[in-house]
Amino acid sequence: MAIIINIDVMLAKRKMSVTELTERVGITMANLSILKNGKAKAIRFSTLEAICRALDCQPGDILEYTPDSVE
Repeated sequence: MAIIINIDVMLAKRKMSVTELTERVGITMANLSILKNGKAKAIRFSTLEAICRALDCQPGDILEYTPDSVE
């Protein structure tokens, strides 16, 4: 996958639990888990905004693009 989700990194930097983030953002633990594990196909801007607000970060701190290897 070319898009890496770094929510775990930001949670560690902010010393915040996954449970606390779900409460602040207003999404379920299951949906956050899908996002964290890179299984999500999309994310709403409103959800991304809420995550950034809760973690006091920019979208680029959470989303990272890495090109797929060319063989």
